[in-house]
Amino acid sequence: MARIVALYNTPKDPAAFDRYYETTHVEIAQKMPGLRSIELSKGPVVTAAGDAFYHRVGTLRFDSMDALQKAVVSPEGQATAADVMTFATGGVTLLFFDTIDI
Repeated sequence: MARIVALYNTPKDPAAFDRYYETTHVEIAQKMPGLRSIELSKGPVVTAAGDAFYHRVGTLRFDSMDALQKAVVSPEGQATAADVMTFATGGVTLLFFDTIDI
């Protein structure tokens, strides 16, 4: 499995962010070819040391890194990336990686 993990910093308006993210943005992202699932964090994001400056975490799963890369460059992937800039007012960090089962 390959994943995209989106770490969203705290936005200017957290309630507006959540409404848009959970409805509009997820609907756009679900159209990406090869996407297997989307997982969204719920509640506060914390670290072992306490509160984190992340507001939400989203994880997108694909069968392989090749499938992930094809999804990202597809028109649907480009639309998803462009949409992030419309609501992620606190900024976002995107992580792309492949996984192994142990």
